[in-house]
Amino acid sequence: MKLRFDKNWLPDRTTNAEGDSRCVGVEIELAGVKPLAVAHLIELLYGGKIIEQTRFEFEIKGTCYGDFKLELDSSYMKELAAEEAKQQTEPSPIGAITVDLFARASESVVPWEIVSPPIPITELHHLCELIDKLREQGALGTRHTLHFAFGVHLNPDLPDLKTTTIVNFLRAYFCLFDWISVQEEVDLARKITPYIDHFGKKYIKQVIDPNYNPSRQQLIDNYLDLNPTRNRSLDMLPLFAHLDEARVRNVIDDPRIKPRPTFHYRLPNCDIDNPQWNLDHCWLAWLEVESLSNDPERLQLFCAEYNDSIDRLIPQPTKKWCERTEQLLAR
Repeated sequence: MKLRFDKNWLPDRTTNAEGDSRCVGVEIELAGVKPLAVAHLIELLYGGKIIEQTRFEFEIKGTCYGDFKLELDSSYMKELAAEEAKQQTEPSPIGAITVDLFARASESVVPWEIVSPPIPITELHHLCELIDKLREQGALGTRHTLHFAFGVHLNPDLPDLKTTTIVNFLRAYFCLFDWISVQEEVDLARKITPYIDHFGKKYIKQVIDPNYNPSRQQLIDNYLDLNPTRNRSLDMLPLFAHLDEARVRNVIDDPRIKPRPTFHYRLPNCDIDNPQWNLDHCWLAWLEVESLSNDPERLQLFCAEYNDSIDRLIPQPTKKWCERTEQLLAR
């Protein structure tokens, strides 16, 4: 069954721990459109000024939502371009040719990534116009070729930072993961990469146990013990680093972990060249997680049934559990 696209874009809880509007940062990986063309589209739709940091890093500063970034998703290429930009004199011909050759090779397998500023949930739907414009200009996504393991990442603020709230979000996500994977039709190229690995059975069973009532410190320690990596479909490290950075850095000293009071939801494909696809597809799946996490009675039922089923589930989502999920979601 398809997602119900007539649903409202807003979750049940629209404010954050400070009482302000919740925001969502969005990361979109794509190919097929020159970076300056992407930057100009962002400028056209949301204002701001384009600043070219290096040939692989751009900023669109001062838009109506804040500062967008556009970068080739390759740390090596960004470092190479930064070294080239540091030279006060004209780069040597060999150096320029080297960067150009690496650039052509990288852009055939590495996506350009649009990184939005935190956008109020009430305004999130305005990103759909950018996706439509990019598609018109020939943007390519996950399914264009076998090695395009491109995705969309959503970074929604939490409604509050209570440990029980975090645990309930995890429980809801675990119970809905198989169903969401079917809705997303997660691409094979993305499945075989480590970036969106799902959580292990041991950790899932620990969290969905009705007696699991950890302190904040226990929650973070339990997570780090079994998930000492950024490579999870729902990466919790930015949130946990926001709550207790020293605790996280003591286990994973990775500069890519940016502390912030958000989830880092990495599962969705970027199907940008499909005219039937837009941001609402992955956002509405996330809204089901939001809704379930905020409904204790229904969440308890989900957890109990999923716990009974999880030992029988094969690695691929089972048709039976997905059908049961549909039934429970329809209640």
